[in-house]
Amino acid sequence: MKLKKIILVILSFLFFPNFNVNGEIKNSNDVTVIPIEGPIEQALLYVVRRGFDQAVRNESKAIILQMNTPGGAVNSAGEIINLIGKMNIPIYTYVDNGAYSAGAFIALATPKIYMSPGSVIGAATPMMMSPMGGVQDMPPDVKEKMTSAVCAMVRAAAEQGGHDPELAECMVRAELEYKVGRNIISKKGELLTMTNTEAEQMISKNKTLLSSGTAQNINDLLKLLELENSEITIINTTGSEKFARAIASIAPILMLIGMGGLWLEFKTPGFGFFGLLGATCLVLFFFGHHIAGLSGMEDLLLFIIGIILIGVELFITPGFGIIGLSGLVISLFSLVNAMSERLPGSWKPISFEFSTFSEPLINVAIAFIGSIGMLVLVGKYVPKTILFSTLSLSETIQNNSSQNDLIGSVGITINDLRPSGTAKFNNKKLDVVTTGDFLSKNTKVEIISVSGSRITVRKV
Repeated sequence: MKLKKIILVILSFLFFPNFNVNGEIKNSNDVTVIPIEGPIEQALLYVVRRGFDQAVRNESKAIILQMNTPGGAVNSAGEIINLIGKMNIPIYTYVDNGAYSAGAFIALATPKIYMSPGSVIGAATPMMMSPMGGVQDMPPDVKEKMTSAVCAMVRAAAEQGGHDPELAECMVRAELEYKVGRNIISKKGELLTMTNTEAEQMISKNKTLLSSGTAQNINDLLKLLELENSEITIINTTGSEKFARAIASIAPILMLIGMGGLWLEFKTPGFGFFGLLGATCLVLFFFGHHIAGLSGMEDLLLFIIGIILIGVELFITPGFGIIGLSGLVISLFSLVNAMSERLPGSWKPISFEFSTFSEPLINVAIAFIGSIGMLVLVGKYVPKTILFSTLSLSETIQNNSSQNDLIGSVGITINDLRPSGTAKFNNKKLDVVTTGDFLSKNTKVEIISVSGSRITVRKV
């Protein structure tokens, strides 16, 4: 009975981390503040994702996006907007200085926008950056295509936040005009950019144009939100998150080298260079995606379980059957899941649509096929290099007709055959291979066939 109770407690922590064993409901007094400063890029997405995840785990009363940004990558802003739409915690935007371009998109996706004195929001026209960092001119048809896409995005963000889509679109298209009664808010020929006082003007009895109010700082904002007694948790960018961005960008390469290294290690005795290289690359892969808020420790655990099952199939139950296939599927699943975006504070993917898994699946497929190619190339060329020449045997029998006399010879294995390795016959070392069985060191073997340089043996 006691064992059953312990198991239930462990399961509650694994699957219901916010569950209180004593049956008490946690009453959090936390407010999470996520600074959105500088250019909006992929690294910032990692910070926002981690902030949302922490807010869910802390059961925060509110999330505040403290914004001071000139804009940035539209795709990263779109992912942040998507995350905002899936959160159950109230999210507010506080424009601390400026929210331009992609920053304005994100602000529009939140139901309540507050601004500091002298702050500005707007000017969201799309621009193409050159490789050197400057603004690049776009052909008219390309510009219209991009503008149309950005307009759709900003309208959707405004609808998500409960703001006027037509007002939002004026931040993107200068040719539009926006009026409230006879009052012209946005003139034709000018992109809409508003100060805090302009955004806060009343357009009806109980409705402001865009901003819900002006606050001197975060503490004043908490008073407006009636959260003045809350504890503030500020999410800041860490060096490891910048490192995670680099890891995510080379994920297929790390997987390729990691899987290829493990395949090669299975083919060579002991734990050496290839195993260390493969393990290092895979640890970097999971570490980077864990920091980015994508991979959990369960993904690494699943991968290890998969590798163990493959090892059992290769070394304990020779052949490749259900155990090895299960291990391969589990390992590949863990890699896909580690790169799939998930809901903050949950193991669930952000959506079960194919688009959520398409890019991870492509990356894993490239890495898997590449690792097989790596195995073939390394097996063919590496033994000929100076570095690995000491691992190859110099004493081998030449490929001639006299080799047929070897059939029936009995010798002993010098190392494990997995399924290839080395055995000694009449004081001569020969490279041999089994029919697929795993044979340990010091096993008596018999030569059953010779084909060119390939010598096949079986256990006596």
